[in-house]
Amino acid sequence: MNKQLTTTDRFILYGTRAAALFTAAGLCCWGVWYCMRLLRYEETNDAQIEAYINPISARVSGYIHQIRFEENQFVNAGDTLVIIDDRDYKAQASEAAAALENARAQTTLLESRITTLRNEAAVSAARIDAAKARLSHQEQEYKRFANLLAEASTTQQRYDNVKAALDIATSEYQAALRDHASAEARIAEAAHQSAAVAAEIRRREAVAEQHQLSVGYTVIRAPYNGRVGRKNIQEGQLIQAGQPLTFISNDDTPKWVVANFKETQVQQFRTGQPVTVTVDAFPGETFHGEIASLSPATGSRYSLLPPDNATGNFVKIIQRIPVRIRLLENPTVLARLVAGMNANVSVSK
Repeated sequence: MNKQLTTTDRFILYGTRAAALFTAAGLCCWGVWYCMRLLRYEETNDAQIEAYINPISARVSGYIHQIRFEENQFVNAGDTLVIIDDRDYKAQASEAAAALENARAQTTLLESRITTLRNEAAVSAARIDAAKARLSHQEQEYKRFANLLAEASTTQQRYDNVKAALDIATSEYQAALRDHASAEARIAEAAHQSAAVAAEIRRREAVAEQHQLSVGYTVIRAPYNGRVGRKNIQEGQLIQAGQPLTFISNDDTPKWVVANFKETQVQQFRTGQPVTVTVDAFPGETFHGEIASLSPATGSRYSLLPPDNATGNFVKIIQRIPVRIRLLENPTVLARLVAGMNANVSVSK
């Protein structure tokens, strides 16, 4: 005997059938939409926001005197971040400056000495001329008295006196030549010393400049506009040259996306191809961009230990190609994006 359905049973039955129909229709519509999307787009969720993040490192060692930033703080280019105790570096700079002044004083003394030696050389040259004139006169006198002695027109004593005067004039001329040569040698030696001192001055100038740079390096400044990250230091801490103190993101350069597509998806990719990006942190928002470049190698090839397939146990794995995507939004919009955020990327075919 058939049981009569109550009104409530009919309502539940019809409601269940309607819900099933709507669910089936929804699934069909979603399937059609998904298939159409697969035909129109290449998609991946293996993507992240990227930005230039550089370490702020010390160029000199020393004890930290002051820290003038907080974690996650926005800073402008040139803002002071860290001050290192500079007393030792200033003392070294003062010592280098004093050594430089001493070398310059030696140059002044050498220049004065060279001037004196040149004056002495000029005097010795004049003595040479005078001695040469006397020698020429005595040679003529000697020849004249030699002829007179041969003619018995003079005495032997007077001849001997003239010969002795000739010998003295010859000695004086040779002595004047030696004195002049010695003066020229002293000038050359002083000139060599001056060149050596000039080279020493250049060396000391370089040392003094290096010490001044070291004094300047004790003040560590922000290289560009951006936000500093985690602080790895404390006041009074001893740091070494090259030690990272914090990290800073560069707000002067636009952010970009690196999407890792399967190697089977990139056949039709080209530079400038439109891209839409969604970020997990901002659901419902879409960011527009374009393909900037494709990596020349798969991501695994850039790893520390690239895979080697020349083994007996080879398993084929689909590789992924890193694709760099240039975001075309204005800087105000891009400022909301943070490096490392997960993203979903769709590329129009």
